[in-house]
Amino acid sequence: MIEVKKVGNGMTYSYRKAASADYATICAFPKDSMEVFFMSPKLEYPLTSDQLEQAAQDREEQTVILNERGQVIGYANLYYQKEQDLYWLGNLIVSPDYRGKGAAEYLIRTMLAAAKEDLQLQELHLVCHNVNTKGMLLYSKLGFKPYEIVKRTGPHETIIAGIFMKIELT
Repeated sequence: MIEVKKVGNGMTYSYRKAASADYATICAFPKDSMEVFFMSPKLEYPLTSDQLEQAAQDREEQTVILNERGQVIGYANLYYQKEQDLYWLGNLIVSPDYRGKGAAEYLIRTMLAAAKEDLQLQELHLVCHNVNTKGMLLYSKLGFKPYEIVKRTGPHETIIAGIFMKIELT
């Protein structure tokens, strides 16, 4: 653990490297197939530890955030996409019990720090879907800017927009 931080509502969060033993807890966070899709279009609902472990094999900076009791309440990672020569924020999810309590912002700021300090990146990219209004607003608040929109097929064959966003880390 590197940092413990008090955020709004008197909540205290910390973070550490994710471990395989955390995956079962993380798999309980998505409430439905759309939330799993937000984590990754390659994952399926209900999310399983095996799916998450396989998806994490090529990921870097796998990170969990913890509440004041040391329980895992959020997860994210970074990954490199060779074809585009870009790094992406991926698999971000927060426990439903900690949404709206500063946990997602703490997790994203932790991942931005890892991208800048550990990987020495100049920018970081992500995809947020148009139906994820809270995510779009949070990413914008933290400095991510949209730069491309692509048509995606979501769960149950729904057509949604994938909004590519990036942030400069310099």
